[in-house]
Amino acid sequence: MSISHPGSQRLDTPIEWLKGVGPLRASLLQKELGIFRFADLLHHFPLRHIDKTQVHAIAQLKPDMDHVQVVGKLVDWELVGQKQGRRLVAHLKDETGTLELTWFQGVQWVQKTLVEGANYLAFGKLGFYNGRPQLVHPEWELFQPAKLASKTHLEPIYPSTEKLKSRQLNGRQIAALTKELFQQLQPHDLPENIPIAYRDALRLLPRFEAYAALHYPPSPAHYQKALERLKFEELFIAQMRLQLVKVQRNKTQRGVLFKTVGAFFNGFYQNHLPFALTGAQKRVVKEIRQDTGSGHQMNRLLQGDVGSGKTMVALLAMLLAADNGYQSCLMAPTEILCQQHFQSLSALLAPMGLQVGLLTGSVKAGARKKLLQDLASGELLFLVGTHAVIEDVVQFKSLGLVIVDEQHRFGVAQRAKLWAKAQVPPHVLVMTATPIPRTLAMTAYGDLDYSIMDELPPGRLPVTTVQRPEMARSQVMEFVREEIQKGRQIYFIYPLIEESEKLSYEDLMQGYDQVKSFFPEPQYAISMVHGKQKPDLKEANMQRFVKGETQIMVSTTVIEVGVNVPNASVMVIESAEKFGLSQLHQLRGRVGRGSEKSFCILLTGTKASGPARERISVLCQTNDGFLIAEKDLEMRGPGDIDGTRQSGAMDFQLANLAQDRALVEKARDAAAAILEQDENLVLAEHQSLAAFLRREKGREGWHKIS
Repeated sequence: MSISHPGSQRLDTPIEWLKGVGPLRASLLQKELGIFRFADLLHHFPLRHIDKTQVHAIAQLKPDMDHVQVVGKLVDWELVGQKQGRRLVAHLKDETGTLELTWFQGVQWVQKTLVEGANYLAFGKLGFYNGRPQLVHPEWELFQPAKLASKTHLEPIYPSTEKLKSRQLNGRQIAALTKELFQQLQPHDLPENIPIAYRDALRLLPRFEAYAALHYPPSPAHYQKALERLKFEELFIAQMRLQLVKVQRNKTQRGVLFKTVGAFFNGFYQNHLPFALTGAQKRVVKEIRQDTGSGHQMNRLLQGDVGSGKTMVALLAMLLAADNGYQSCLMAPTEILCQQHFQSLSALLAPMGLQVGLLTGSVKAGARKKLLQDLASGELLFLVGTHAVIEDVVQFKSLGLVIVDEQHRFGVAQRAKLWAKAQVPPHVLVMTATPIPRTLAMTAYGDLDYSIMDELPPGRLPVTTVQRPEMARSQVMEFVREEIQKGRQIYFIYPLIEESEKLSYEDLMQGYDQVKSFFPEPQYAISMVHGKQKPDLKEANMQRFVKGETQIMVSTTVIEVGVNVPNASVMVIESAEKFGLSQLHQLRGRVGRGSEKSFCILLTGTKASGPARERISVLCQTNDGFLIAEKDLEMRGPGDIDGTRQSGAMDFQLANLAQDRALVEKARDAAAAILEQDENLVLAEHQSLAAFLRREKGREGWHKIS
């Protein structure tokens, strides 16, 4: 989101009414830059500033300087070169040294205008030629001390477009319009929206002063203070909106009460738990028990790295619901992931004589009819399904818990349909195997409570990850052969080329032929899965690998989430430089799921870019998904991180979640403290904030789960 327009009457004035604009320029500004009102121009921030308040001595000029300004006497000038290569070279001298000024264009006009012996003020980008300082095509004017003294602010350079520049609206001409705008604005046009006590405690600039200094700062330090204030404002208002959603939901939205921990939960925990829970699993189960016993609807995000045991936590939550007479539904985005959940939950509950239902598009009519009857009667307590569960025909007797796996693959409307199937909104547990950096979670999912599972179950060995160049393919294949001889299974993964399904398919087929040349049939059995296959063939090929009927799976990234084959010990990722960091980590999570040592081999071409090499280096150094997610946020930015692209919460105009983590924390803490003290914002010191948020009301919310 951009910084919110404050809503004052003056800022709602049409841009054509600003002096220097008029109807023709207004039309151009609207079409090219989306500037319709004074407020839009206020939020059209400079790309950078240039400092014409300082004068440098020529002897002080150094190669690491950017734009510089000098005053000196024009001692000489001459024309150098012939025809196309002709240039005008002049020399400006002060008490410390000499600076060369060079023009390649407009030579005749400059030649006529220069006055030898006069004092000039010259400004431009500093370069060095043969070791001597030089300005090429500088801005220059006769030196007037009073005019220099009047320059008290850095000059803004604004983004423009080619069309605007051709109509005399370049960056500097837009600066003239913003200068006029600030002459018309007063502090009351930008009322404060951060309570004064917090603003002063955090040493933030007043709001009007911050806007003015972001456009026309007296110094670089003042610009940084203005930037910090307005970044904090973006993050603070975002946190207030998200946390108000949570406060209002807790006040108005009661939840089903799970007050009993009974025979289902205790019987499984004491007699059928296949392994001791990790500390992280115990902590999350405790949080779920507290939420579901509070009388308010649970809305909890569970982040767990691949293999951290989220499914076991989900099962314990479902047993807790059953102890209190409620049904549970686990919704997953793909049929294969549903099948996996169904099989693992069924195996765990079979010793207790409990059945799990499965509802996907491929369930036959007879089985579907019986399942729907059992759900409606309440006989079936546990359901696993794809989006088929949201169909109107699916009715529950007493739905009390909804678990959504890999939730970013479902739309908000799809999820809402599911929890509308109960009179009292069911508890909601959202699970993701995509680790989300803390700053991103606080911003994209700030209206949820969230839990982190950062431990692997006992016995799991970390996956060894290595990078190998294409020329080492024969050694890689020999290693794969040795693993197959040990009875292990292997993945070969090829990238999806977004621009071309045809190219992706051709790459995969070439890869399949290459793998077959190293591992010929009938000695070796190979499955292949890709997006062009019909669903039933894709499922059959996947199941052959799951059942161990094939030793090698050649696939695109369709196996990224959810395939669980404990016997698979090696993943070879072809053209690894073409994958994102989080995607590589998710793919790697398909191996290392059993008790055997596992390996991920990243095969790369010779033309990997610097960022690609950095991604691969990070992956080889760590298995920590949260560390990887933080690095991914730094390298790619929040808008590209899996699962947040569609949320809308990432569109900050100034704040950067990778760089401004400390500000995110401060904004969250301030919002939480204010709402803990005054959840209805009725205190006098919160009236300005409340008025601002009321003006904001009606703007689209970001990412509410319920």
